[in-house]
Amino acid sequence: MQILALNDFHGQLRPPDAASSGGRIGATPAGGAEYLAQYVRNLEATNPHSLFVSAGDLIGATPLVSAIFHDEPTIEAMNLMGLDYNGVGNHEFDEGPEELVRMQEGGCHPVDGCFGGDGFEGADFDFLAANVTYKDSGETIFPPYAIHQFPGAKVAVVGMTLEGTPNIVTAAATENLDFHDEAESVNALVPELRKQGVETIVVLLHEGGSAGAPLNETTINSCANPTGAGVEVIKRFDPEIDLVVTGHTNWALNCPDLAGTGIMVTGAASVGRLVTEIDLTISRATKDVVSASINNVIVKRDTFAPAEDLTALIAKYGEIAAPVENRVLGTATAPLLRAANAAGESSLGDIIADAQLWATSGPGWPAAGGAPAVLSFMNAGGIRSDINEGPITYGEAFTVQPFANVLVTMDMKGADIEAVLEQQFSGANGVLQIPASLTYVRTDSAPVGDKVSDVRINGVALDPSATYRVTVNNFLADGGDGFSVFRNGTNRFVGEIDLDAFARYIEDRTTIAPGPQNRITRVP
Repeated sequence: MQILALNDFHGQLRPPDAASSGGRIGATPAGGAEYLAQYVRNLEATNPHSLFVSAGDLIGATPLVSAIFHDEPTIEAMNLMGLDYNGVGNHEFDEGPEELVRMQEGGCHPVDGCFGGDGFEGADFDFLAANVTYKDSGETIFPPYAIHQFPGAKVAVVGMTLEGTPNIVTAAATENLDFHDEAESVNALVPELRKQGVETIVVLLHEGGSAGAPLNETTINSCANPTGAGVEVIKRFDPEIDLVVTGHTNWALNCPDLAGTGIMVTGAASVGRLVTEIDLTISRATKDVVSASINNVIVKRDTFAPAEDLTALIAKYGEIAAPVENRVLGTATAPLLRAANAAGESSLGDIIADAQLWATSGPGWPAAGGAPAVLSFMNAGGIRSDINEGPITYGEAFTVQPFANVLVTMDMKGADIEAVLEQQFSGANGVLQIPASLTYVRTDSAPVGDKVSDVRINGVALDPSATYRVTVNNFLADGGDGFSVFRNGTNRFVGEIDLDAFARYIEDRTTIAPGPQNRITRVP
C-alpha cells in the first residue's frame, strides 16, 4: 500500500511566494494546491492501494482567499484532491468546535450564509481526533480512528491533536473541550484495534519538533538528531504503532526508526511544499508491515501542469475576493520580516506593536476605552507571514494577521508587566513584540525569573506599584502562549479587530519602513 501525507497546509491554495523561505524548499519554488493535486494524482496512479492523509492544520491561519470564506475553499480543494483523513490540529479550532463540525458536516455559515452562489457540502474525508472530548459528555468531538480495509489487510488511521491546543488558541474556542495526553490516548486504543484484527497502525500526530538542520533539497529526507516535544511523545508510544505522520512545527523528517522506537516518523514541512510518499508492504498472513520506504517529494511548479479543476476552484473564489484582497493600503520601502534578531525582535513585530499602540492611544481613541494605552504586546506566533517590498495590499496584511483577534486595552500593575516580561524566558511561547515606548535589557546568564532589567516606558523607569494602560490581542489577554499574567489585567475595553488596526495604521502612514529591532537589549 501507499500513504501520501502532508501537514500544516493552512489553506495555502495559491503557490506561496517563492521570494519568502515559506515558498521554497532550499532554492526550489514549491507548493500551491493545483500543483500538489497533480503530484498526488500521479503518485496515486502508481499504486491502486493508496491513502492520502493530513496531520492537521489543514485550515486556520489561512490566506484571505480561503479565510474570508471561513475556509470552505480549502475543504473543497481537498475534496477534489481525494483526501481520505485529516488528524485534527490546533488551528482547526480557531473558530471554535461548532464551526469545525460544520467543516465536516457542511451547511452554510450561521452568520455569513452561503458563498460562491451555492451551498457547502462539507468534507468528503473524515476528521479524526482521539484525544479531544467534550467536557459535558466525555465523548470525542470526532471519531478517534478509522479502519481502512485493503485486500487482505486492515490499516487503522488514528487522529491525535496537540494536547497543548488550549494554550495557543483563544480560550473561548476550547472552553467546553478537554485535550488529553497524546501517548496515553493512542496507547489505550491499541488493544481495541488488535481485537478488531488490526496489526498496522498509522497515527496522524499534530505535534513535532526540530530536525536540527536548515530546510533544503537534501535535508528533507534526513533523520539527523530530531528533538522536541513530538519526539518525546513518540518515545512513549506503544511499539505496536508502525507509522507516525507528524505536524505542527513545520519540520521535514524521514525517520525509518525514530530514536530506537522501531516507529517510522515523517514530516512534510508546511503549506503543501512537500508530499511524503510512504510505501508499505503488509503480509496478508501476519497483517504486519514487512518492508517500507519513505520519500519526501518536493511539490515543484515546473514539473507537471497544474490540475485544471483546482485552478478553476481557486479562480472562482479569487474573483469574489479580489475587490477586498487587492485594495492597496500603503507601500513597504523594504521587506518587512517576521524573522527575529538575536534579542527576539522582528522588524514586522515592531511595526505591529506600534500599530496596536497607535490604534488604542491616537486620534479617535474612545473615552469609553479609558485612558490611552502607553504600551502594547504582540505574540510572535501570531505574525503569520512577511510583507514584500512595494505596495502593501489588504490581502497581504490579512495573511500576516489572519485570526480576527480583537484588541483588548486594560490596566496592569508595573509588577505584572515585569512578570510578563520574565515569563518570556521561563516557559512561555516566544519573545513578545513591543512598541517604541517600551525598552528593556535581557540578560542570558541571569537566573530564571530575574533575566529582565532596566524596563522603561517612554524613557521612564517602570514603577512596580503604578498602573499602566496596556493593549494586547484577546488571545494574549486570556493568557495565551503561556503568558498567564495577562489575565490579571483589569478595566478591560474590547476594541477593533487587530487586522483592522494594522490596516488603518498602514493607510495613515502610507509608507512603512522595517522596524528598528532596537527595543530589547540582549547581554550575555
